[in-house]
Amino acid sequence: MCQGINPQETGASAAMPGAAVARGMRYQIALVGRRNAGKSSLLNMLTGQQISIVSDTKGTTTDAVAKPYELLPLGPVTFYDTAGIDDEGELGALRIAATRKVLYRADMALLVIDEQGLSACEMALLDEMQSMNLPTLVVFNKADICAPKAEDVAFCRARELAFFTVSSKTGLGGKELKRLMVELAPAELKAEPVLAGDLYQAGDAIICVTPIDAAAPKGRLILPQVQVLREALDCNAMAMVVKETELAAALDKFASPPALVISDAQAIKQVAQIVPDSIPLTTFSTLFARFKGDIGPLVRGAEQLDKLNDGDRILIAEGCSHNVQEDDIGRVKLPNWIKQVSGKQLTFDVVSGHDFPDDLEKYAMVIHCGACMLNRTEMIRRIRECERRGVAITNYGVAISKLQGVMDRVVMPLRHLL
Repeated sequence: MCQGINPQETGASAAMPGAAVARGMRYQIALVGRRNAGKSSLLNMLTGQQISIVSDTKGTTTDAVAKPYELLPLGPVTFYDTAGIDDEGELGALRIAATRKVLYRADMALLVIDEQGLSACEMALLDEMQSMNLPTLVVFNKADICAPKAEDVAFCRARELAFFTVSSKTGLGGKELKRLMVELAPAELKAEPVLAGDLYQAGDAIICVTPIDAAAPKGRLILPQVQVLREALDCNAMAMVVKETELAAALDKFASPPALVISDAQAIKQVAQIVPDSIPLTTFSTLFARFKGDIGPLVRGAEQLDKLNDGDRILIAEGCSHNVQEDDIGRVKLPNWIKQVSGKQLTFDVVSGHDFPDDLEKYAMVIHCGACMLNRTEMIRRIRECERRGVAITNYGVAISKLQGVMDRVVMPLRHLL
């Protein structure tokens, strides 16, 4: 039984460590603080490169600056240098809002403090980050100018906040800061992620069913399919890839049944009719419901599809921007299936990327993509926010399985997680 894959082993080149790691597999680390606290200088020190522009002029950083980096032994991360939380004016308010969006999807935050010490706005931000259960490290910068104030150190200790002193100008404390960041990372981030590797044994065979239709990317597989195949190799299993039209013939070639069949969700009804009940069956999207989120709420959320009423509004949440096709799964196929099965008059809204509405209460439910381009923290926060607002949430694959009448069978291999 394989317990997971190392995200550092997903095709990163030797010349640029971690470069080929998917964006959604990177840990997100946000550098936040007031203007001129030294966030940009700190990012440059951590990465050993001149990534962000450094200036004495307040507000030099406007949009968040992203820098992929290999923070060993934690793995591939993305640092975000953000606008100051004390920015001013109409544009300043927009920049602060953008900084909060980065925090919403961050796995960890570095709150950078300059020689002025902790101010009221930073203390308020710390309260907010603690309420988000966001691992936070207070970084007292500019140690070449002065030491942290005694009252600020006492504040951190009283709040049980991790803190450290550095000088981004001289490089003092850089290596130790990286070590503390690795130590601060929650166990969930340090654990090796699992898609399906605990559902079969080394030496087992699995079948991946991947339809090739107009929506399939030209010349390649989609990320969940690639990750499942790579995981099978890491687990010393044998993986066969077929289209749904060749599945029956593929099953006939096995002397003993495969340990698992994983199907594209759009073909699950046809695949379920071909695969005997004795063979475990699931979908790539269902595996990603577990890999990138919390499968329990997503399975329970799919039950809302049986409770829709005329006039209900449904949110389709896409984790990435893409060229919309005529048979787009989220914008065309799913809404049509839901209208057909429910027989209700419904309205569908769509958001993409890191956009996620604040007024969730106006929706009867949220149907999310597989989140392959989002990190797990952001997906978990979206699930928890929906739960807090009393709004059902599910994902594409689980919803399709429910609409096709095979959800119970599809989630059966993962029943221990429900």
